[in-house]
This record gives sequence, C-alpha cells and structure tokens, in this order.
Amino acid sequence: MVRRLAYSVSEREHWISATGGLLGTLAVLLASQLLPGNHGNSLIIASMGASAVLLFAAPHGALSQPWPVLGGHLVSALVGVSCARWLEGDPMLAASLAVALSIAAMYSLRCLHPPGGATALYAVMGGEAVHAMGYGYLLNPVLANVAVLLIVSVAFNYPFAWRRYPQGWFASRTAKPEKAMIPHSRLVYALSQIDTFVDISEEDLQRIYGLAMCDDCPTAQATAGALAAKSGRA
Repeated sequence: MVRRLAYSVSEREHWISATGGLLGTLAVLLASQLLPGNHGNSLIIASMGASAVLLFAAPHGALSQPWPVLGGHLVSALVGVSCARWLEGDPMLAASLAVALSIAAMYSLRCLHPPGGATALYAVMGGEAVHAMGYGYLLNPVLANVAVLLIVSVAFNYPFAWRRYPQGWFASRTAKPEKAMIPHSRLVYALSQIDTFVDISEEDLQRIYGLAMCDDCPTAQATAGALAAKSGRA
C-alpha cells in the first residue's frame, strides 16, 4: 500500500517528468560535446541520468535539492579520485571504499544524493582516461554536467506552480506557521525515532497531513474510494 500511494500522481505528471528528463539529459549531452577533454563522459552522463530522475520526477524531495545534487556529486568525485590514487593497486577495494566513504561524507555534509555513489564509483572504475584527469575530474565533467542539469531543472520546473523547485526559494512565500498541524519539535522527535532518511520536506508533510485530515473536502471520499479500487486491481 505504501508503495502504491507514492505513485498516486496524474498521467500529466508522468509526462511532465519524462519531458524534463529528456530536456535535462539532452542539455548535458550537448554541453559535454562543447567542453574540451570530454573523453569518457558517456559514463559520467549515466550518473547525471540518475540525478535527472530525482530532479524532474521528485523535485520536492530532499535528495533533489540543489545542494545535495551539487555537493553530493562533488564530494563523491573527490572521494572517488582520492581512493583511486591511494589504492591504485587494489581497484576492487578502492571502488567499494569510494562508495562507502561517499555515503558517509554526504551524510556529514547534509548533501545525500544517491547518484553521487555512481560518480565516486566511476572515478575508480572509469579506466585510464578518467584516472589521467586526476582531481580535474571534479571540474570537467562532474561540475560542468551538474551545473547544466541544475540550470535546466530550475528553468523547466518554474512554469508549473505545483513544482516548487528549489523549495528554498518558495519557503518564505508558502510557509504558513499558523496552519502547521504538527509542531516542528514533534516531527523532529518522530523522525529521530524512525532513524532513517525520509525524502520529504516538512512543508509537504504538513500539507499531506492537512489534506488527509480534511473530512469536509468534497472529493476526499471519492478519491479514497478510487485509490482503494485501484489498489485492489493492482
């Protein structure tokens, strides 16, 4: 049921997300062709493709915000290059350690971004062309690709009023403390008890709770019935 609820979005949203992924990936590929030293970029684009899924299909998620995208890729690239150099004679250990340390570093820097693991892995397993870049790998292709993808995601999501990306830009406009149904301290406590990363903002949690508790909403019961019927057929 929880997995089905996560996919309770309209067909329109499916195609908007797909279109964003198309434009974002195309922009990164085109930009990569214009940059010098673009050898081996095809596999780095793979990690950008994973980022595109988050940016265009889940733009409100904590993992999709600009700092996690930028910081996640850059810190993971730094860790990956360092592991490749320090453990040059043992690529399997270097690759495994690169991913593990990237996760720890992203958590510490509050920039957890799953595709960063692929960026770290490729720094080790990308072959001689990538190894020859050294720490220049962080600037081109990683930083260059991330910058293009973020620019496209901000521009693409902006016209759609319900796609508030980046969320930080809209927080001051949409925040309504008087309507907060769950005190912030209680949310923090609840999340601490779960003790796992939850990819949703506090604003969206409050909004979901408010809509779920809205007994007077005219479509609430009809929507609940439709979702139940859909779940039964799935």
